[in-house]
Amino acid sequence: MKITRMQSHVLQYDLPEELGYSQQYYARRTAHLVEVSTDEGITGWGECFGPGPIAVANKGIVEGVIAPMVIGMNPMDRDVIWHKVYNLMRDHGQKGMPMQALSGVDVALWDIAGKVMGQPIHNLLGGAHRSKVPAYGYGMMLKRESVQDHVARFEDEVAAILDMGFKATKMKTGLGPEADVQLCAAVARGVEGKGRFMVDANHCYTTSDAFYVGRALDEMGAYWFEEPVAPEDRDGYRELRAGLKTNISGGEAEFGRWGWRDILENRGLDIAQPEVCALGGITEYQRVLALCHAHFTPVVNHVWGSAIAVATNLHLLAAMPPLPGGLFPWEPMLEFDTTHNSFRDELLQDSLNIQAQVSQNGGYVSVPKGPGLGVEPDREFIQKYVLT
Repeated sequence: MKITRMQSHVLQYDLPEELGYSQQYYARRTAHLVEVSTDEGITGWGECFGPGPIAVANKGIVEGVIAPMVIGMNPMDRDVIWHKVYNLMRDHGQKGMPMQALSGVDVALWDIAGKVMGQPIHNLLGGAHRSKVPAYGYGMMLKRESVQDHVARFEDEVAAILDMGFKATKMKTGLGPEADVQLCAAVARGVEGKGRFMVDANHCYTTSDAFYVGRALDEMGAYWFEEPVAPEDRDGYRELRAGLKTNISGGEAEFGRWGWRDILENRGLDIAQPEVCALGGITEYQRVLALCHAHFTPVVNHVWGSAIAVATNLHLLAAMPPLPGGLFPWEPMLEFDTTHNSFRDELLQDSLNIQAQVSQNGGYVSVPKGPGLGVEPDREFIQKYVLT
């Protein structure tokens, strides 16, 4: 079997309403799918993390840089391909967009391998420790409105997310420390006695401001405080973890085993959040997971993107061994964006129907059982939304 073609599909549409987080507002949703074809007619699908112009640039890396390196190779040689591509791109980026591009290719190769062997990806990874995964719903995004309007809207949104069946929820912050504490208090009131809440700052604080918000979260009982400071601020993470009761989480902006080794040895995270569609794909994710567990750091994958990313993460979460184990072990969760996402809900020939599953199954989502990813995109849908 040989790889004959590698194609990127960058999809985009206008959102019904503008959304925001601490770094920017955005009015379009983008997805970057990678399709790898073989001479035996088996096709694999993957996804690259990165929105808008980042996705367009990554398309150039997938098709113009990686494809010429691997066309003609055996798609089953996933580790050989991974190291060939990484080593040839190393001088031009051990992190960032080259790794995002490699991630989509790698996921597609795993999809091919599962289809060749007639097995779901979680079986290729050693089997499923769980057949269903609890999901948490995130929403409560920032908008161009007053603090008071944010508070009122967050109160409504957290109630709606819990009513969907989610047992945990995550909110955004980024208006400023004092205003953000007001937002967190509104969400804390909404979840009291009903579930957990988490706070995602998208690295908008200095360490001192993060302590201000974090101490308030300690009193509110937040489950985790995500990306409180810049990913480069290793010392800030370590100081926050030592000084706060609330779990410190992060890592979605880190790439590869070497970057993750530094994070984990620094002891700045209570919960690791690797992004498989960015850090190097499933091949590298397995190494990162091993490093996290070697440091006894629980993992809750960062999930963003289309149904391809969601399906990939369901397999990874199924195959994740319990840490540290026991009768009632700590369990990972699937991150689910409750805002409008046609690339998740309408992309597939047979939808995953995550929200319906959550509602009907007590907050849980089943792991796909078909070969490879266990899902297939609808090509007519892709053509409808393809940007380039």
